[in-house]
This record gives sequence, structure tokens and C-alpha cells, in this order.
Amino acid sequence: MSFRFETHAPETYRRKAKMISLAMAGQLIVFGLVFAQLLQAAFDGGFWLNALGVLLGLVATSVTFAVLRERPWMTEMRYVWQLKHLLSRVSAYLPALRRAAEEGNGTALAILSFYHQGMAQLAELNGRTMDDDSELLAERQKVRLARQERGLPERVDGFDPQDLAAFKRA
Repeated sequence: MSFRFETHAPETYRRKAKMISLAMAGQLIVFGLVFAQLLQAAFDGGFWLNALGVLLGLVATSVTFAVLRERPWMTEMRYVWQLKHLLSRVSAYLPALRRAAEEGNGTALAILSFYHQGMAQLAELNGRTMDDDSELLAERQKVRLARQERGLPERVDGFDPQDLAAFKRA
């Protein structure tokens, strides 16, 4: 399954992320308390029943959000979760990708370009700047120049996770 970059308004994403995080926390608290109280009443108390109630609350919250994840109002969150997952996968291959890019491997350059574009988009969506990571900015510029030298576009449209199979995980 291929991933394509999408455009989302950072303010909308941050507002929804804050709202959904608060809803998840509230739901976890309520479910945890309800399950703990039910277990306490049914089995006559104990610390482990409270812990089990919290665990059941966590499971119920996870199931609820797994079901709600496909709703249209979760579009931005779903996109960012997928982007973070793919960036995490790519970061495990960074040393091999950097070596291959130095050797002029076009696929490695495309994946590194995706990585840097994704990191920049994630920073923008979260309201951060990338100015504080000079090594990352230098590598980003290096990849951009290497792609220009090969006549490739500066930006990529997306990423196919199958492309990582050609590289050895660090």
C-alpha cells in the first residue's frame, strides 16, 4: 500500500488532536472507574481488581477508538498516525539509506526525500520548526542537491513501503 502526501491545515489538526486526546483520557478514566467499581462490587475488593479495572478501561478505550478511526472527522489524525508510523519504519533504515544515497541509489534518495518531507510536514502540523536540528537540515539539503543533479524533482509525492525491502535494516 502506497502512501501519498496530503495537505491538512495545521490549526485544524492541532485542535482535533487536542480534543481527541482529551476525549481519550476522559474515556479511559470513566471506563477504568466503572470497570474497577464493577469488579470491586462483584468480587469484594483488592488492589489487583482495581488494576484489572484500569486495564479493561484501557482495552475498552482502545476498541472504541479503533472503531472510530475510520470516521471522516478522524481524517487528519489517521493521516498523521500513518505518517508517523512510516517515518518510524524509515528511521530504522537510515544508516543503510544514507550509504546507498552516497553511492547514488535513486530509490534511497527518494526514500530520504520522503523522510525529510514527512518530518517537515509533521513539524508544521505540530506547530514546531525544524531550525534546531542542523544535521537534519544539512542532510535534507544534501538529498535535495543530489536529486537535482540527477534531474529528479526536488519533492516526492509519496512513499511505497515495499521500497525499503532493498535495504538492510540497521
